Amino acid sequence: MDGAPPKATSGPGSRHNVGVKADTRPLLALTMGDACGIGPEVLARLFRGPEADGCLVVGDVAVMRRAVALAGEPLAVAVIERAVDARRVPPRCIPVVQVDDLPADLAAVPQGQVDVRAGRAAAASIQRAVQLVQAGDVSAIVTAPIHKEALAAAGIRHPGHTEMLQELAAVDGRMPAVRMMLANDELRTVLVTIHQSLRSAIDAVTFDAVLETIRIVHRAAARWGQPAPRIAVAGLNPHAGEGGLFGSEEATIIGPAVAAARAEGIDARGPYAPDTVFMRARDAAGHPGEFDIVVAMTHDHGLIPVKYLGVENGVNVTLGLPFVRTSPDHGTAFDIAGRGVADPSSLRAAVRMARRLSEPASSA
Repeated sequence: MDGAPPKATSGPGSRHNVGVKADTRPLLALTMGDACGIGPEVLARLFRGPEADGCLVVGDVAVMRRAVALAGEPLAVAVIERAVDARRVPPRCIPVVQVDDLPADLAAVPQGQVDVRAGRAAAASIQRAVQLVQAGDVSAIVTAPIHKEALAAAGIRHPGHTEMLQELAAVDGRMPAVRMMLANDELRTVLVTIHQSLRSAIDAVTFDAVLETIRIVHRAAARWGQPAPRIAVAGLNPHAGEGGLFGSEEATIIGPAVAAARAEGIDARGPYAPDTVFMRARDAAGHPGEFDIVVAMTHDHGLIPVKYLGVENGVNVTLGLPFVRTSPDHGTAFDIAGRGVADPSSLRAAVRMARRLSEPASSA
């Protein structure tokens, strides 16, 4: 747009020319997510409040218009050519970087079901957002939910965001080692293994995988102002193996990895029984947590405790990437998509977390 005002394309009930946003905070790119899910709707709801200042959507203008109508918000939609132009759109206006070559009928796809067009568009939006953050045009990415079946239908071989972002962040063919963290105000947990069957995940719990996870957690914590985090490492088996009675992984794999991390000066402890370590780490009123972060061996071991505390407050953070990426702690919610009842609370939390992690000397 180079010197011209943004091209505002109005959605139902939109308003124009009511002032200009003045915000010097880091710019955040918010991907649209799956057009058939609640991602566009929660994005539209986000933009009715001040949390959206400094944010832009990467996706499809027509889909965002539909979301505005669904949410019943008096918002405009502005097409912007450059990320920085998001600072110049009026209040209560959604700036959108239109992704090239999306299906022309994307806004007409039925909500609440798997559609190959939505999967293709979701992947393209992620790729464009990564280009923006790699070019330094934005400081972080916040991703709205995608649907794994839709990705697969579109021929995307990655099962989720984490694996896709890992490949997109590769340098000279070498992908960064990444880990998934789910966090809220009371608990943070990081996973050694993520999207694979439980049977194969157990085989993937190796000395190197556990040690690398602890190292990634230690380095990432410095980014949000904790140079010496207290890291609790959960066991794999009941009662952390009970001295070998219920399994040997704690003695042969996890314990040695913790010892190796401690030899490097990392404050890692364990392995602790998985059924109690999360209670010990929880930092709540009247109950200061014993640990800052818990490392869990498998997906459900680590995520169930955080999600039980409230999905609306949870944030997914990908550790190990060369840029900040967060996302809400929920999926596409096909069961309520298109009904106009989606709750943007988790998205707001993800935006707040991305902003904190993007600012110098942050302390999330």
